[in-house]
Amino acid sequence: MDDDSSMRKCMKRLLNEHGFNVALFDSGVALLRRADFGSAFCVIIDINLHDQSGIDLRRQLADRGVRLPVIFITGNDSDSNRSAAVEAGCIGYLSKPFAARSLIEAVEAALAEVF
Repeated sequence: MDDDSSMRKCMKRLLNEHGFNVALFDSGVALLRRADFGSAFCVIIDINLHDQSGIDLRRQLADRGVRLPVIFITGNDSDSNRSAAVEAGCIGYLSKPFAARSLIEAVEAALAEVF
């Protein structure tokens, strides 16, 4: 999930090309409204969303029982963001712009963790 529509579309295209099905959300509220995470094996969240912090969104998901691996992405890399992401339990942390292969490797790591 990224609040930038072009970034969401690029990630979706890339992940689809590598055989992954993707559901896009433009806000934390939209993601939280999703009733079923049963077919998901990971969540990709931008740390700096328009409507809230991606770190806070991760905590809200955990509070709702969603225990999927999380990959954080950010255009605002900092020690504090990185520390907060690790503390929130991320499996991957990517700083924009990131290489396409980096995203694929993080998603593959999440898949391996779940299965």
